[in-house]
Amino acid sequence: MTAAIATPPAVRRGVPSAGRSRIAVVAAIGVVLLVALAIVHIGQGSAGIGLSRLLSLATGHSDADALAVLRGSRLPRLTAGLVTGLALGISGALIQGATRNPLAAPDTLGVNAGGYLAVSICTLSGVQLGILPSAAVAFAGGLVAAGLVQLLTAGGPVAPGRMLLAGTAVAMAGSSAATVLLILHAQRAQGLFFWGNGSLLETGLTRPLLLGLIVLLAATATPLLARPLDLLALGDDTAEALGLRVGRIRLSAFALAVVFSAVSVALTGPIGFVGLVAPVVVRMFGVRRHAALLPIAGVYGAVFVLGADVVARALLAASGSGAYEIPAGVVTALVGGPIFVYLARRVPTGDADTGAAVTVSAPRSRRRYALIVAGGVIALALAVLAGLAVGDVHLSVGRLLAATVGQSDALSNGIVAFRAPRILAAALAGACLAGAGVAIQSVVRNPLAEPSLLGVTGGSAIGAVALITLVPSAPRWGIPAAALVGGVLALGLVMLLATRRRTGAADPTRVVLVGIGLAAATAALIQVLSLRAQLQLAAALTWLAGSTYARSASDLTWFVLPVLALAVLIAAARVLDLLGLGDDLPRALGLPTGRARLAVLLGGAVLAAGTAAVVGTVGFVGLIAPHLARRLVGTAHRRLLPVAALLGAVLVVAADALGRYVLAPNEIPVGIVTALAGAPYLIWLLRRQRRTS
Repeated sequence: MTAAIATPPAVRRGVPSAGRSRIAVVAAIGVVLLVALAIVHIGQGSAGIGLSRLLSLATGHSDADALAVLRGSRLPRLTAGLVTGLALGISGALIQGATRNPLAAPDTLGVNAGGYLAVSICTLSGVQLGILPSAAVAFAGGLVAAGLVQLLTAGGPVAPGRMLLAGTAVAMAGSSAATVLLILHAQRAQGLFFWGNGSLLETGLTRPLLLGLIVLLAATATPLLARPLDLLALGDDTAEALGLRVGRIRLSAFALAVVFSAVSVALTGPIGFVGLVAPVVVRMFGVRRHAALLPIAGVYGAVFVLGADVVARALLAASGSGAYEIPAGVVTALVGGPIFVYLARRVPTGDADTGAAVTVSAPRSRRRYALIVAGGVIALALAVLAGLAVGDVHLSVGRLLAATVGQSDALSNGIVAFRAPRILAAALAGACLAGAGVAIQSVVRNPLAEPSLLGVTGGSAIGAVALITLVPSAPRWGIPAAALVGGVLALGLVMLLATRRRTGAADPTRVVLVGIGLAAATAALIQVLSLRAQLQLAAALTWLAGSTYARSASDLTWFVLPVLALAVLIAAARVLDLLGLGDDLPRALGLPTGRARLAVLLGGAVLAAGTAAVVGTVGFVGLIAPHLARRLVGTAHRRLLPVAALLGAVLVVAADALGRYVLAPNEIPVGIVTALAGAPYLIWLLRRQRRTS
C-alpha cells in the first residue's frame, strides 16, 4: 500500500521520534483537557441540578435529588463517552498504522456501518440482545464490512484513495439497508434513529462499565502491535526483509480495531470521525511511535467525544427547548467532515497525473445504436406500465389499459391520474441524474464521480432543509430554488478544494474524496436542522432518502431548467468528447478548456441539484446509467448522453415501482432502492477496476 503516513524517524534512525518530554507534554495536555471536559460535562443536564450541587456531594452534603441524577444519568453518560472515545481513538490508530493511510478509520472503511446494520437487524427482528451479545453482533457485522473492504483492495499495492472509495461503498450499502429497516419500523425505531447518530444517552452504569472493561482488556494487547506497526511504516518489502510477517500483523491489527469499534457501536452507536481525527491530531503534535501513539490517541478520542457532547448539550440549553437532543455523533461529523476534506487534499491518491479511467472506445454501428435505443424505449414503457399498476392498490392489466385511455371505472382512472405525475417525475429525475453523471465524469475524468458522492445532492438537501427550518413562511417555490442553489454551490466548492493550484487540474480520486467529506458534513448539518425543527422521524427519513410520493403536475415544472441543461449538453457533445482527452490536445484544437469545464460542471450541477429539488436525494443513478451506457454505445457523448438518460429513466421508474410493490402498502423511498442497488454496483466496479489494473 502506498505510504501516506510518514515513516517514523524512530525506525529510520534508531532514536525516538519525539523525546520523552514531548510525549509527556502531549499526554498531559490530553489528560488536562479530558478532566476539564469531564467536569463541565457532568454539570450539564436538563434536570436543573448544576455542578455546584454535585460537587457538594463530595463534601458530605446530603442531597438525594443530586445523588439520584448523578448515579442515574450524569455518570453513565460520562462513562459512555470515555469508553467510546478511548475505543475509537485506539481503533483509528490501529487501522491507520496497518494501512499507512491517514484517512482510514472505522467509519470511513465501513466497519461502524457494518456493526450498526447487524445490531439494527437483530433489534428490529425482535431479538433481545444483552450487553455482551450486542457487542458480539456488532463485531460480526464490523468484521464482515472490513473483510469486504480488504477483498476489494486485495492483490497488491493500492492507493489510499481507492481504499477509501471501497470503504465508502461498503458504508453506503450498510447505511442504506439500515435506513430501510428504520423506515419500515418507524413506530418503534425512534431510539434506533438517535442511537444510529451516536448518542451517549445512558440510564445506568452497567453497560458502560462492562463494555469499558472489554476495552481495557483489549488495550492490553496493543503494545504487542506497537513495534510491528512502526516497521510497517517502512513499507511491506522492507518490513518483510526485517522478518515481519506483514499479512499476519495487518490482520491482527484490523481484528483488534474491529473489537474496539464493535464495543463503541454497541454502547453509543456509530459515532463517526473520532477514529480519524484523534490519531491525526496526536501525530501533528509529533508523536509517531505506536507505543505512545495508541494510548494517547485513545485519550484524545475521549476528549473529542466528550467535547462534542458538551457542545451538543450547550446548543440544547441555548435553544431553551428540551424536546429534542443533538446526538454527539452529529457534532463529530460536523468537525470531522472538514478535517477529512483537509486530509483528502494532501493524501496521495495514485491518480494525480494519470487522470481518470474513462477510456475511449471505438464507435458502435448505427444499426446497433438504433436497436439499443429501441430496447431502452420498450424497457421504459414497461417500467411505466408497472409503475402505474402497482402500489397500495394494484390494477390488473385490463383495468390499467382501459384507464390509460380513460374508459375504465372511476377508481382506476383516479389511481392512474394520481400515479402518472410521480412516474413522470421519476423518469425525468433518472434522465437528469444520468446526464449529470456523464457531464461530471467528462470533466473529472473519473467513472466513479457521481452527484451524490460529490456532495451535490447533499448541498441541495441542505439548501432545502435550511429554508424549511429557518424560514417556515417561505413560499413553496423557494424550496426547489434553495435546493438548486445549494447543489451548485456544493459542486463548486468540491472542485475548488480538489483542484491543484499550480496546474489547475483536478485529481480524479481526490474530487470524489473531497465530495465524500463534504457530504458527511452536510448530512450532519441536516440532522441538526431537522432536530431543531422537531420534524417527524418518518417524514424526515423519507424526504432525505429521496421520494416521488405525491408529486403533482405543478412539481414537474421545476424540471424545465434541468431538461434544458441536458439538451444543451447533448448539443455540445463534441466539447465533452474533447474534455475527456486531457488538457493539451483540446487546447491545441482551440478549445478554451477552463471555461468549457466550468460550463459543463455548471450544467451537471443544475441537472443534479434541480432533480434533488423535486425528488430529494436519489443516489447512484449518475454512476450506474453512464457506466452501462458506455458498455452499450461507447464513449462518444452524442450517443452516450441520450442512452444514459434513457437508462437512468428506466432505473428510477423501475426503482419507484419496486419500492411501492415489495412491501405494499408500505413504501420504500426510491433513493433507498437505488442505493441498495448502487452500492453493490460500486463495489463490483471497484473490484473490476482493481483486477484490470
